[in-house]
Amino acid sequence: AMAAFVGFCVQSNGIHFPFDFQGGGVSQAQYAAGLSPPEQWDALPFAAKAQIILFIGFLEWWSEFGGQHYMRGGQPGKYPEFK
Repeated sequence: AMAAFVGFCVQSNGIHFPFDFQGGGVSQAQYAAGLSPPEQWDALPFAAKAQIILFIGFLEWWSEFGGQHYMRGGQPGKYPEFK
C-alpha cells in the first residue's frame, strides 16, 4: 500500500521514466502527458492489468503458504524464499 501511494504521488506530479518500456517505437498511450494516475490505469490494456493483479495475488498467496505463517510462530515481515 505504501508503494502504491508513493507511485500515485509521483505520477500525479508528472514524474515518469524518460523511455518506452515496450521498445520498437510502439507508442504508449498509458504514459501520455497530462494523464492522471487513474487515467493511466484505464489506458492500460486488459492483459497488462490482469498480469499486475495476478502477480500481486501470487505474492500474497506465496507469503501466506510459502513458509511458516506469522500467526503460527513465523517471524512477522520475513518473506519466504523462492526455492
